[in-house]
Parts: sequence; structure tokens; C-alpha cells
Amino acid sequence: MLKEFVKYYKPYKKLFILDLLAAFLFALCNLVYPMITRNIMDDVVPNKDLKMLLLFTIVLIGIFIFKAGLNYFMQYWGHVVGVRMQADMRGYVFTHLQKLPNTYFDNNKTGITMSRIINDLMEISELAHHGPEDLFISIIMLVGSFFILLDINVILTILIFVVLPFVVWFAVAQRKKMNKAFMETRVKTGDVNATLENSIAGMKVTKSFCTENEELKKFIESNDVFKKARESAYKVMAEYFSGMNLFMDILELIALVAGGYFTYLGKITIGDFAAYILYVKMFIEPIKKLINFTEQYQSGMTGFERFTEIINEETEKEIENPVELKDVKGRIEIENISFTYEDETRVLDGLSLSIQSGKTVALVGPSGGGKTTLCNLIPRFYEFEKGDIKIDGKSIRDISLKSLRKNIGVVQQDVFLFTGTIKDNILCGKPQATDDEVISAAKKARIHDFIKALPDGYDTYIGERGVKLSGGQKQRISISRIFLKNPPIIILDEATSALDNVTEREIQESLEELSKDRTSLVVAHRLSTIKNADEIIVLTENGVEERGTHDELITKKGVYSTLHSK
Repeated sequence: MLKEFVKYYKPYKKLFILDLLAAFLFALCNLVYPMITRNIMDDVVPNKDLKMLLLFTIVLIGIFIFKAGLNYFMQYWGHVVGVRMQADMRGYVFTHLQKLPNTYFDNNKTGITMSRIINDLMEISELAHHGPEDLFISIIMLVGSFFILLDINVILTILIFVVLPFVVWFAVAQRKKMNKAFMETRVKTGDVNATLENSIAGMKVTKSFCTENEELKKFIESNDVFKKARESAYKVMAEYFSGMNLFMDILELIALVAGGYFTYLGKITIGDFAAYILYVKMFIEPIKKLINFTEQYQSGMTGFERFTEIINEETEKEIENPVELKDVKGRIEIENISFTYEDETRVLDGLSLSIQSGKTVALVGPSGGGKTTLCNLIPRFYEFEKGDIKIDGKSIRDISLKSLRKNIGVVQQDVFLFTGTIKDNILCGKPQATDDEVISAAKKARIHDFIKALPDGYDTYIGERGVKLSGGQKQRISISRIFLKNPPIIILDEATSALDNVTEREIQESLEELSKDRTSLVVAHRLSTIKNADEIIVLTENGVEERGTHDELITKKGVYSTLHSK
């Protein structure tokens, strides 16, 4: 885990080394002060050497200014290293998220994932900066003060170091408890975020059903669990810090009493005693830094551990050298496809279909027949168990995912719009498109007139998930994306379900225009929207029940005819 963490320092190696050099010089400056104090008390003051006192004063002022500069460098540039590492990790994990299969997002709450990306990485910048720096300063201070203390008096130094094994034992004993407490806190933070994100997103539903009390109860329960986890973590921290501070106080007491006694016996001078007390305080400071480092390390590394859990998730699979899909005609062959969801619900079992290029094929049938599932399998949003799907004779498993999806346009029933402007959302279809292309796409989707009537036109802010738009308006913006993308294969999964009858007819004309010389797969419950399809396939739990044109299926008096009459 630590080795994995260290690799994120690599881009900032020079800055990190400079930070450690500043820490080294800072520690040396701290070691000089007690030595000068010792000389002033033992030599300068007794000899009334005013010239040397002035010289030492100037030297100390120079050291203090130099220390201030070093401290500024460490505080600013040291933190910059941590912040940049944190930003790199956040960028890395978001890039990785984009490569994860849909099953990951089906199984993980948005709030928990957000917590791992934001909250869990917050402490990492502090650990990245203060961790190595505090550790480095502490080692120099401990080693330096140890040898200087030996120079003052060996027995006094041994008295101090006798206490150290107890300090180490206590710190190690508490470490496991702290690690467990911090990890539990991270998990509960994610749960609270997930509950909160879900409740806020569904606030309108809550109001419409008057279930505010029920939602509040859910939040209070989640919040209480988090509160208890946090309280437990603080309890362990309180035990750790109070215990360690007790040891530090005992060390200072030993230094004061033993040093005073040795001065009384005449074994050390007053200057030695003062220097001894100062060095013991300096000896204690790095121990305190190590105590803080332990807390920082536990907090930071538990966050990093949760970060690596996402990083270790398997990405969508591609073969080693996938082919690019070019000059697409749009012939789709579905060969003996089977698919089962993770909850072991089998939806498709040995389904075979052939859709000719340039044709519009409609899928109809009762819910649970696998229509939407099939629409998700063609762009490889999910992986099928057996069989194959081919486009122009090429298996979609041999085609690069980007190339495959670039040639397929999907409009789903559940429209998702990003927070931003209308123009931003239409541009999802083709980010580099010109304004004229955006307007043309909007006109084909029959939404241009509505947009132009708005005060800010295409720059109108639509709110989170398009909350300021009606269902039909959101649907038409999503359809505009497809017009702008202009792919050779189109999948419309209940694409006009949120539209009124008049708008639906207008959109249908545009979709029929777009479908010319392209392969279109249409899922619809409104049979009026698919009458003109080249072929209609009735899909049920048993697979393909019927297929043919609207008139042919009506004549058969089968499943389609029954659905139509209803």
C-alpha cells in the first residue's frame, strides 16, 4: 500500500526533495539555539562579554529569519505538493470510473462513490506533505538532540531514553484500534452522503407523496450511525493523545528533577542544565510530531485504501489490439445471445436476430422480454454470456469500445441532462460542433423555436438534471444530441415516451428522416410510433414470438394483434 502511495510523488520529485532539504535545515537551526544558549550562560554572561552577546544576538536573529523563510517554503510548497498529488489521484480515479462497466454503477451508490473521491482524498494532501516532512524533521531532531544530550551528561540521557520503550509500546498498541476506527468512519461518511444525495435528488417525490417524516427518519438513522462511528474514533484518538501527552509530561518532569539534582551536585553547570532542558523539550517535540504523524498516517492511508479499492475495480474489457469500426453500413447480427443479470435473472436465452443495414426494426412485447437489455448489449454497456453480436460481420468484442459507441446513437427513456446550458447538453452529441450545427440539430428535434423564445436562448441554464425543463423538452434535447452525432446506427429506447401526441408525430417525422439509409432499432410501447417500421419483432420471455410488418402481424391475429387491439 505504501509503495503504491509513494509513486504519486514522482511528478513532483524535485519540489519534494527541496521540501525535505528545507525541513533538514529547519531542524539544524533548532539544534543550534540551545548550544548558543549554553555558551551565553556558561561563558558570555559570567565573563561579561558584551561583544559576544551582541554577536550571538545577531546570529540568532539571522537564524530566526532564515527559519521563517524555510517555514514559509515548507508550509506553502509542501502543501502544494500534497494538493497536486490529491488532484492527480482524483483525476486518476475519475478517469478510471469512466472505464468501469455499468454493473459497477448498478451496485454502488453515487454518494458513496463521491465520498471516496472527495472526502477520502482530503486527508491525503496533509499526509503527503506533513508525513515525510514531520518524519524527516523528527529523525534529525531525535538523533541530533540525543548526541548533544550525551555530550552534556550520559546518565541523564539514559534516564530520558528509559521511558521511550513504553511510549513506543503504547503507540503500537493503539495503532490497530485507530486504523479500525478511521476506516469505519470513512464507510459511514459514504453512507451518509449516499442517503443525503438520494433524498435531495428525490425531494420533489417526497413532497408529492408527503413522506417528509419517512425521509427524515432514514436520514436520522444514517446520521446516528455516522455519529456513533465518529464518536468511537474520537474516543480512540482521546485515549491515544492523552496517553502520549502523559508520557511527554513524565519525560519533562524527569528532565527537570534529574537535571536540577545533577546541577545541585555540581556534575553539570547552570548552562548545561538550561541546554539540557531545552534539548529535552526539543527531544519531546519530534516525539509529538511522530504522534501527530501516526494519526495523520492512519487517517490518510485509510482514505488511500478506499481510493485503491476503486482503482482495483476491473475496467470494461477490450482485446489487446481492437479494430476500428469504419465505413459502417449498419448490418447487425445477433447470434444465440444469452444474458443473465447479477441477481441471476435470466432475460435473454439463445436469442438470434438479423437486422439489415439501413432498415428500421422495432422491438415490441411485454415488460421483461429483454428489449431494453438487447439495446444495452449492442453498445456493450453490459457483457453477454455466450453467443455473439456482429456489426458488418465484425464481432463487437473485437471492436474498440470508443469506435463502437461512436457509431451508435442511443436515446433512452430515462433522459439524463447535465447541469449547465441547453447548448452544453446538445453538444454532448458532438463537442466540437459549430453553433450552426447545434441549431440545425435542434430544429430537426423540433425544439429550436422553444429555445429561441427563452431569454438566454441556447445559453439558458437548465438546472440540475434539467429540472427547469418539462419531460418532453428534456426528451427533445436528448434527441437533438443524436441528430448532432449523426451515427450510422440508432437505438431509440422509448425515445418519444415523454412527448405529447402532437410533438410525438413531429419528432417521428424527423426520426424517420434521420433513419433513411441508417440502421434503426426502436423500442416502443406506443404501437402507433412503429407502424412504418420495415420490420416489427415481438419479443417475449420465450424469445422471438413473431416478426413482420405491421400489416402482416395484424393479419396473423397473434401476440402483436392482441397488443395492438388493447
